[in-house]
Amino acid sequence: MDLSSDNNIMLQVKSGEVDKLGLLFERYKKPLFGYFYRTFHDRETSEDLVQNVFVRILKYRQKFTGYGKFSSWMYRIAHNASVDYYRKNKFQKNTDSITDSNLQDLKKTNDKVKENEESQQLSQALQLLNNEEREVLVLSKYQGLKYKEIGEIIGCTEGAVKAKVFRALMALKHIYLKLEE
Repeated sequence: MDLSSDNNIMLQVKSGEVDKLGLLFERYKKPLFGYFYRTFHDRETSEDLVQNVFVRILKYRQKFTGYGKFSSWMYRIAHNASVDYYRKNKFQKNTDSITDSNLQDLKKTNDKVKENEESQQLSQALQLLNNEEREVLVLSKYQGLKYKEIGEIIGCTEGAVKAKVFRALMALKHIYLKLEE
């Protein structure tokens, strides 16, 4: 995937060739779906949000400057779509405390799915993180974005992102180890 071509395509979309947005959609629909699915763990919501991001890209195409990476700009829009979804649907999990009953339910689920146990457990632990922790891990570890890009997306410095990722990894490790018990 040629990142400079992403910028060129988006600049063409900006200048009125809106049919070119289909090329970017084809390139980024799967990574965006993965980002949303790892965040919300719901297929329909993830598909809807991918569509929403591309509608917003079309709507705000005049704000694209061509400086920086298209993907960073797109993930910023995706982040804003996530925040809007949380606010609109009051979609918040109570992840401040891990209760024994929550852990027991997750253990029962793990017992049913023997293959890919570690992957399943990691996915469950990821869902128990708070929204901010989950988002920085998804962007850095699953989407492969650099800390600087993540900082631009969530609105903080690269150093703050490093600290957030470190804390999120420690929280994930703690949850994962509790799930193993």
